[in-house]
Amino acid sequence: MIMDKEISLAIVGLGKIARDQHVPAIAATPGIALAAVASRNAALDGVAHFATLEELLAGAPEIEAVALCTPPQVRRKQAAAALAAGKHVLLEKPPGATVAELAPLIFAANEGERTLFATWHSRFAPAVEPARTFLAARTVRSVTVEWKEDVRIWHPGQHWIWEPGGLGVFDPGINALSILTHILPRPFFLTSAELAFPENRAAPIAADLVFEDTAGTPINAAFDFRQTGPQTWDIRIDTDAGELVLSSGGARLAFDGRPLVEEKEAEYPAIYRRFVELIAAGASDVDATPLQHVADAFMLGQRRIVEPFVEA
Repeated sequence: MIMDKEISLAIVGLGKIARDQHVPAIAATPGIALAAVASRNAALDGVAHFATLEELLAGAPEIEAVALCTPPQVRRKQAAAALAAGKHVLLEKPPGATVAELAPLIFAANEGERTLFATWHSRFAPAVEPARTFLAARTVRSVTVEWKEDVRIWHPGQHWIWEPGGLGVFDPGINALSILTHILPRPFFLTSAELAFPENRAAPIAADLVFEDTAGTPINAAFDFRQTGPQTWDIRIDTDAGELVLSSGGARLAFDGRPLVEEKEAEYPAIYRRFVELIAAGASDVDATPLQHVADAFMLGQRRIVEPFVEA
């Protein structure tokens, strides 16, 4: 099906990620247009503004879709309300605070013939699909992940990330898991984990994870919010043909030191192109696997208390 008009979309939650990524991506995507914003603390010039999603749904019935960019702890209720009002729904990652809350949303979307799209933006990085194609014809021997960044740079003043459901270091770490679950040829599962919790916070600041796939291939991941200086978002995969390295969060790909992909294409325009395609096809796309791996880490992980985290 080809869309014969632009989809009118509203952003709910106009924080840093919405301003930096969603707004320009929507502007660059044919077939969809930003028509409104629902946010208590921010607005955009020239765009209709509402304080809450409830006000948006009541005051702008012409809006066809919403992009939920609010903290994950409140997304389930918002998504349910939007679907009940007949809107298509795009969920920022992670799609929710728990795995189980997604099933009722999928049911509501199917019942209402609406699109529900749980986005994993790192899967749309330019080197990810080439990595998946490369690995499909290789034997994977081991995988090592380093996903380390400075929380003060990427999440300044975002207190929700340290609360239950905010995921702590798994907020960026789940990006690595979303890539791994997409590119590795066999499913994998957690065998052990150690989570470092600041003594004054309810979510971890670092995590060391040990997985293996169904063939026993070792997969080790280290996530850390305390990185200073250069930031690290790398996945190293030893194969029967040599070492494949996916770096810069999925923007670069090299094989035995030889560059295969070095692009700077933004991830979020690809997300919105996918959203337009899903709406046109009357389909949904909700993969909870990366979130399930995080839930397993909280369930199986050994907790270690570390020094307090104090926002500078």
